[in-house]
Amino acid sequence: MSPKFSYPNTPQQDIIDVYHGIEVKDPYRWLENPDSEDSQAWIEAQNKITFDYLSQISARETIKQRLTKLWDYEKYSIPFKEGDRYFYFKNNGLQNQSVLYTLKNLDDEPTILLDPNTLSQDGTIALSGLSIAKNAQYLAYGLSTSGSDWVEWKVKEIETGKNLSDHLKWIKFSGASWTKDHQGFFYSRYNEPKEKTKLEDINYYQKLYYHQLGTSQSEDILIYDRPDEKEWGFSGNVTEDGQYLIISVWKGTDPKNLIFYKDLTNPNAQVIELINEFEADYSFIDNDGSIFWFRTDLNAPKGKVIKIDINQPNKENWTELIPETHETLEDVGILNNQFICDYLKDAYSCIKIFDLQGNFIREVTLPGIGTVGGFGGKRYDEETFYNFTSFTTPSTIYRYDIITGESTLFRQPNVDFNPDEFETKQIFYQSKDGTEIPMFITHKKGLKLDSNNPTYLYGYGGFNVSLTPNFSISNLVWMEMGGVYAVPNLRGGGEYGEEWHQSGMKNKKQNVFDDFISAAEWLIKNNYTSPQKLAIGGGSNGGLLVGACITQKPDLFAAALPAVGVLDMLRFHKFTIGWAWCSEYGSAENEADFKTLYAYSPLHNLKSKTAYPATMITTADHDDRVVPAHSFKFAAALQNAHIGDKAILIRIETKAGHGAGKPTTKMIEEIADKWSFLVDNLHMNC
Repeated sequence: MSPKFSYPNTPQQDIIDVYHGIEVKDPYRWLENPDSEDSQAWIEAQNKITFDYLSQISARETIKQRLTKLWDYEKYSIPFKEGDRYFYFKNNGLQNQSVLYTLKNLDDEPTILLDPNTLSQDGTIALSGLSIAKNAQYLAYGLSTSGSDWVEWKVKEIETGKNLSDHLKWIKFSGASWTKDHQGFFYSRYNEPKEKTKLEDINYYQKLYYHQLGTSQSEDILIYDRPDEKEWGFSGNVTEDGQYLIISVWKGTDPKNLIFYKDLTNPNAQVIELINEFEADYSFIDNDGSIFWFRTDLNAPKGKVIKIDINQPNKENWTELIPETHETLEDVGILNNQFICDYLKDAYSCIKIFDLQGNFIREVTLPGIGTVGGFGGKRYDEETFYNFTSFTTPSTIYRYDIITGESTLFRQPNVDFNPDEFETKQIFYQSKDGTEIPMFITHKKGLKLDSNNPTYLYGYGGFNVSLTPNFSISNLVWMEMGGVYAVPNLRGGGEYGEEWHQSGMKNKKQNVFDDFISAAEWLIKNNYTSPQKLAIGGGSNGGLLVGACITQKPDLFAAALPAVGVLDMLRFHKFTIGWAWCSEYGSAENEADFKTLYAYSPLHNLKSKTAYPATMITTADHDDRVVPAHSFKFAAALQNAHIGDKAILIRIETKAGHGAGKPTTKMIEEIADKWSFLVDNLHMNC
C-alpha cells in the first residue's frame, strides 16, 4: 500500500467463477451495483481522495484558465440543406451544448431552432440525433440525459418552433428517417427496461417501427423484428427518391451486415432480403430506380463500389464500378450525379470524384494533410460543404463547387494561438512482429531531442475505428506546456481496411498492445522522451489498451490515464450492449476466447506488490456503454496491488456518461484534472 495515500477500504468477497476448469476470483463483484449504499460510499470516498489531491496541484488553476480562454471561440458545424432551408450548429464559445440554427439563404439572419442549453441548468441534457422532414416542415430530435445511451425523441414544427405532442422512448443506437410525404418516420427501439437497472441491464431484441405524426408511441407500426435473433439490430433509412426503406441489419459491432428493403409505394409490400449473409460490410449509397449502389469490402478489404439491380439480385449479376485501390475507401456519397469518395491514405483524408460508371474525374485539392468531413447533400446538388482539420488547424469550413472543382473558404475559426509555432510529422516504426505502423507526432517547433520531453501517447486500436489528424484545444494546451503529443495508428483500427482491423481483434488483440508498446519504445529510442516522462492515455477500447499496457510493461510509463475503459474482459458481455463486442474481443464463454481474454484482461493481470505507473482512471456514473463497474473494480484491484508512492486514483464524474453530449464545463474540468495529474507525475515545470 502506498505510504503517500490512504485509500478507502475496499472489502473483498470470496467469489470464485470457474471458466473451463480454471478458477477465477472476483473479489470486487459488489462494485458492479453502482447504486448500493456500499458502492455509493466507496465512490464518495474515492472522489474525495482524488479531488483533494488534484486541488493541491498549483498548476491546475492556470491550466483550467488557459483551457477556458482557448475554448472560448465560435464553433460552427458544416451547413446542410433540407427542402428550402439550411441548417447548422453553432457554439458561441463556452456554451455547454451547441445550438441548432436554420435559415433560408446563407446570407439571412439565422433563427434558433433548438437550444439544448435551455433544457437543463447544468447542460447535461444533450441533443443526440436529429432528422428533418424532406420538405423541411418538421424536425425530429433525440435527447440524452446525463450522457446515457437511452434517447427520447420528440418532434418540432420548424416554421413556428412549436413542439408537437409526439414523444418516443426507450430508443438506443437509432436515428430517424422520414417518409417522402413527411407524415412520419422510421426508428428502432428496445422494450421498456426496469427503471432501477436500466443503466446496467443487457440490451437485446431491437425492433424497427414506423411512427405516424400526431399519434401515441403505443400506436407505432412494427415494421420488422426477429424474435429468433436477439442480437440483431436494425437501421431503417428511406431512399432519397422515397421509394424504398433500406434496412441495414447489424449484429454487435462487427462491420459485417445484412441488407433488406421494403417498397414503400406498395402498402402490401413485404420486407425483401437482398443480402442475407453476414459476410461483408455493405453501406447503401443511393439508388436509381431498381439499381442500388453500395460501398462494400466484399473481397476488397479496403473497399470498393458496386451496383446491384434488385430485379436481378444474384451475385453473378453484381457489377463492380470503382475497384479497390491501395487507399482505404471510408465513405461514398452522390452529388451532381457523381460519386464523391472519401479515402484514407496513411490515416489522412483524400477525396476523389468518379462518374456513375466508375470513371475517375478528379481529386479534390485539400488545404493540407489532415481530416475531412462533409461533402453531404442530394443527388443533383452542385454545391456542398466540407470541413478540414489537422493537429494544428481548427475545423475550417469550405464551400465546394462540384462543377468547377473550386473550394472557397466559408468559415474560419479564430483561436488564440499561432499554428506556425507547432509542427506535425508522420513517422513509421516497426512493431514487435516487424509490421510497419504509422505515427503522428506533434509539438512546438524547436523541440530538443534530449529524452526529457513530457510526452502523451494516445491510442485506440479497435472496432475498425481510424484515428486521423484532429484539432483539440486540450492537446494544444498540452503542447503549449512543452508536451509532445503522439498518435500511432494501431492494428485493430480501420486505417488500412478490414484486414488491418482483423489483425488486431480476438486472438490477435495482443498485436494492438505490442504496437502501442513499440510506439513508446520508438519515442524513447529516438530521444523524444524517457520512461520517467512518458504518459499514455485512451478511452473505452483505448482504456482497455492503457490498462493492458500498464499490466504488461509497468516500468515503461510514468503515468497512465485509462478513460471509461473495458477492463474486465471476462464479464463485459453481461452488461447493456457489452455482448455486441464479442465479435471484436471474443467471449469468455468460449474456451479458446477465454484463454486469450484471460491472458490480457487488465483486471486479471495485476500482480501484487508491483510498482505501477501513476494512474488516474476516469469514468462516469451514467455510462451505460462501458458500465463504471469496469473502472471501479480495476481501481480497487490496482490500489491493492500497487506499491510505492505514485498515485492510483479514480475520478468518477456525476451526471455524465460515456462521453457523448458532455457539457463544456465538465469537459474543461476533466481535462484540467488530467493535465494537472500529468504535470505533477511527470515533474513538469508549469
